[in-house]
Amino acid sequence: MKVFVTGATGFVGTAVVQELLGAGHEVLGLARSEESAKKLIKAGAEVHHGELTDFEGLKSGANAADAVIHLGFVHDFGRFQEMCELDKQVIGAIGDALTGTDKPFLITSGTALFSKDGITAEQDRSVNNAHPRIATENAADDQAAKGVRAAVIRLPASVHGQGDKIGFVPLFIKIAREKGVSAIIADGCNRWPAVHHLDAARLYRLALEKPFDSGTRYHAESEEGIELKTVASEIAERLNIPLISLNSQEAEQHFSWFTHFAKLDNVSSSKWTRNTLGWNPVHPTLLEDLKGSYYFSEIR
Repeated sequence: MKVFVTGATGFVGTAVVQELLGAGHEVLGLARSEESAKKLIKAGAEVHHGELTDFEGLKSGANAADAVIHLGFVHDFGRFQEMCELDKQVIGAIGDALTGTDKPFLITSGTALFSKDGITAEQDRSVNNAHPRIATENAADDQAAKGVRAAVIRLPASVHGQGDKIGFVPLFIKIAREKGVSAIIADGCNRWPAVHHLDAARLYRLALEKPFDSGTRYHAESEEGIELKTVASEIAERLNIPLISLNSQEAEQHFSWFTHFAKLDNVSSSKWTRNTLGWNPVHPTLLEDLKGSYYFSEIR
């Protein structure tokens, strides 16, 4: 099938495009610059010029394809709430184009919306309604209510691998470099789920190829939760800096806007997703990636 992909030249999007093309699908990738367009052409994809704020352009991309994978998101944490609202509008525009069709629409969200005792599963809907990113999940449900065949893929706190530049791990490393210490909050036993971007890409393809009910949620976790002290300890060792523990007030000063993520405890299961799609992650774990060369030789 021909798949319209937003965020097609991003970290996860690039892997998804490669996965789709490798499986014999055609890709129409959204590109807002000539550099992005050239990257898509080199990969073997078609180019749809435009950007996330061009709603009519998004509709024409959806109309020209047999399915849509929405990965695009503006990672401007200084305007995070505004960007989440934009994501809601993007999903609405694409959904308008898909209304009355049976075209699958895969929407990207995150498990970080959840922070609770126990393990978050695909069927969980009780999220933090004060979290701006809830706009994405609500927009997906709005489309499902309209009859659009929309499903959500929730990515974990860490999507890692070669080329990861703006994810939580690079930010964690950047802060450690700048501060000269690798820090945890309290005992650092809070946990992040994780997945390698190539495993996540395969999940997107499998979800696209198998019929699903509107409103379905998939979880792209290969690891349910890695304690932050494990990540911070590896960073301390690799950068040859101290590992320290901070209280809540110290954490706010040290991590600034990243504090929410540094204290996030978000154990998440992908058991239902694995069983439903036959998805079996095979690529390196987060710790294996950290022990490699990429994160400490190329991330500054």
